[in-house]
Amino acid sequence: MNEKKVGNYRWRICALLFFATTVNYLDRQVLSLLKPHLEEIFGWSNSDYANIASVFQFTYAISMLFAGRIIDKLGTKKGYAWAIIIWSIGAIIHAFAIPIGQGVSTVLGFMGIGVASVSIVGFMVSRAVLGFGEAGNFPAAIKATAEYFPKKERSFATGFFNGGTNIGAVLAPLSVPFIAAKWGWEAAFFFIGAIGFIWLIFWYKYYDKAEDQKRLSPEELAYIRSDDEVDSSGNVIEDTAKVSWFKLLTYRQTWAFAVGKFMTDGVWWFFLFWLPAYLKDQYGMMDTQIMLPLAVLYSMTMFGSVGGGWFPMYFIKKGLEPYDGRMKAMLVIAIFPLVVLAAQPLGHISFWFPVLLIGVGASAHQAWSANLFTTVSDMFPKKAIGSVVGIGGMIGGLGGVFMTKLGGGLFDHYKALGHIETGYTIMFTICAVAYLVAWVIMKTLVPKYKLITDL
Repeated sequence: MNEKKVGNYRWRICALLFFATTVNYLDRQVLSLLKPHLEEIFGWSNSDYANIASVFQFTYAISMLFAGRIIDKLGTKKGYAWAIIIWSIGAIIHAFAIPIGQGVSTVLGFMGIGVASVSIVGFMVSRAVLGFGEAGNFPAAIKATAEYFPKKERSFATGFFNGGTNIGAVLAPLSVPFIAAKWGWEAAFFFIGAIGFIWLIFWYKYYDKAEDQKRLSPEELAYIRSDDEVDSSGNVIEDTAKVSWFKLLTYRQTWAFAVGKFMTDGVWWFFLFWLPAYLKDQYGMMDTQIMLPLAVLYSMTMFGSVGGGWFPMYFIKKGLEPYDGRMKAMLVIAIFPLVVLAAQPLGHISFWFPVLLIGVGASAHQAWSANLFTTVSDMFPKKAIGSVVGIGGMIGGLGGVFMTKLGGGLFDHYKALGHIETGYTIMFTICAVAYLVAWVIMKTLVPKYKLITDL
């Protein structure tokens, strides 16, 4: 069908999802960029930082279990709005982590509970609020994609809005160190956190359910609904009955998605939360010195986001079912992170070698992630998408907690021995092989495409 005749309002919605995801990653990355500076101010060890970061990941993981359900119940418009309000508040209150920590410490002191560090407690509380709000982003975005795109375009649309993670990751190192250097670390949290409220204005102005969207042409709505089930009158059949989490856990398809998230989300979280520390620990770089290397690295990931969404279309056009085409594409994608194995052996030549090699691995992750998310809408009815994404996100978040805690422990251990680079070598090895292991398990669980029809 001709794009000009159909219309393209759905891509405006995708642009809103893109910018929300950009803000999402801007907010979560501020702490990691300031970590080399904050650890000198507050005397944090790598394990202290890992504990702070893992509070975000653990809260995010647990909240993901409920976020999908909440989005399904509130609807995409209200659910997404509440998510960004909460996480923007969470981002801003990092600037007040010390008074927050003092207040919590005082309360706990009355209860006879001692607190080792006011700064750690304050940042933990702030990260928990941020994690709770940010958990709503991807369930809401995936649900919006299912509402505004036919199945054949969802992978590309998901890859497009998922590219916001890359833009956020690029903009953060270009802006946060500069803001912190000029106005202080508190200002970095405050200014970056406030951006979400600007996005909220556009969300309420331009988003409605496709059926209620006056800006959507009848032709485009028909195109969006082209692979939906309809009744004899041509109305879309929507089953709004609740889907039990326990019921969803009986499907291999749910576990395939969850395993894919557990095995690989932690890799991305590790890169996001530890690369500024890596550049400091191994090359003595910090503050504005890390701006260009990290901006280059995360710029590379944009190719994975967009290209990863397009890649499975090659196989789908050859006649494969969407899931089968995606799995073939994901196998190829899973090979690319193996280049991260060379990051440390070549790192003595220049810091640019690990930066570029990790950039390839991170780009592959974004391609993998775009396709992994879309396998849910390939196999599950719309009413269950938010819940399945939430379950997978929760398990993926727990994988992130594991990787963060493992990294913090290894880095403190090998730092005490005088060769912290060994800790990074171990972590990079895990990151490199995780995708192939995940693919094998997923393929074993769901060898062939099978649509869920009995929910």
